[in-house]
Amino acid sequence: MLWIKAFHIVFVASWFAGLFYLPRVFVNLAMVPADSHAERERLLMMARKLYRFSSLLMIPALALGVWLWLLNFHGYNSGWLHAKLVLVVLAVGYHHACRSLLRKFEQFANRRSDRWYRVFNEVPLLIFVGIVVLVVVKPF
Repeated sequence: MLWIKAFHIVFVASWFAGLFYLPRVFVNLAMVPADSHAERERLLMMARKLYRFSSLLMIPALALGVWLWLLNFHGYNSGWLHAKLVLVVLAVGYHHACRSLLRKFEQFANRRSDRWYRVFNEVPLLIFVGIVVLVVVKPF
């Protein structure tokens, strides 16, 4: 079980690294001047690759989490786990929201400012901190 837990942590941390960085690319995309096609295409390529890579990391992170839950079903019936699962659902939703925002950039339909993306960029950090505190401290 410790191997499963270790790999779960590795994949979750790696997935979140993508969630931390992708909105930062969006900040840069929102700041690209309209006449800078090469820079825009380079940033779009980075964003696409990063989204795909973090999507691939999300799958084993979630699968290993489910596996841990199934191995310890009798012991994981606490409030902290339910709160953690809510945050995990929010993280998955955030991940998919990033895909939607990426599509808007690809279609020249972005209407949000770089400041908005800077705030949006803080959301995964709050989710990550919440998950770590719930898992380590188990406050309820």
